[in-house]
Amino acid sequence: MLQFSDREFSHFFGREIRIDIDDPKYAIGGNSKGKRLRSFFELTDDLTAARTLKALWSARVCLLADTAQVDPVARADERYQALLVKLGSLSTKKTNLTPPAAPVFEGLKAKLLAIDTLLPHPRGYAFQEFLYGVFEAHGTDARRSFRNRGEEIDGSFNLGGNLYLLEAKWQAKPVGAAVLHSFEGKLTEKAPWVRGLFVSHAGFSPDGLVAFGRAKRSLCMDGYDLFEMLDRQLTLDQVLEAKARRAAETGMPFVQVRDLF
Repeated sequence: MLQFSDREFSHFFGREIRIDIDDPKYAIGGNSKGKRLRSFFELTDDLTAARTLKALWSARVCLLADTAQVDPVARADERYQALLVKLGSLSTKKTNLTPPAAPVFEGLKAKLLAIDTLLPHPRGYAFQEFLYGVFEAHGTDARRSFRNRGEEIDGSFNLGGNLYLLEAKWQAKPVGAAVLHSFEGKLTEKAPWVRGLFVSHAGFSPDGLVAFGRAKRSLCMDGYDLFEMLDRQLTLDQVLEAKARRAAETGMPFVQVRDLF
């Protein structure tokens, strides 16, 4: 099942679906991951089933991108969408989130531009606070920076059924390969369905992106992406899903918003 170990399978359902998949009621037909999943779908409601399918689909897309595999299932996306429609969830691109109103976009854009006027030291903190404001405006379950043993994460958020870990940089020079590899290394220590979002206001060096390589779990945004998103009033889920789809199709972690829309 998506190469999950038993522990990862249990953790996935606990964190993403808030379900104890190890409950004996899901083992009536057998205790393998596949049989527990089949029992779960038989017992759960359509809304929870659709939410689970979306989370599993996201994990599947990440796995295919990570391993540079061609999808072995014919018309997989078409069949997946049809199943969601049958369950009453019309599209994976639609979420229960309410898009921010136009004044919210304008206010966030003004805050982004105002960071340029700050002194260098407080810019990094202000940039992180601005990003949390973007996440909160989209109704995500955002968490501020936290520290695990031996590492620090700038934050996390849940958007459209996808869990993202955040790395945010406001510095004069574009980010190079070493910093990207460091963040990607943090992701490889996490569950296989977790995505990464690396936001660098100054962008990414072309040589650094080449050295970083393709088929990564990180999606990248720069300052121009943020401005374009707010100026054109694109929602965060629209932007990240477009980036994720392009990354799945091409292996490229960074494609600018103006090239996607």
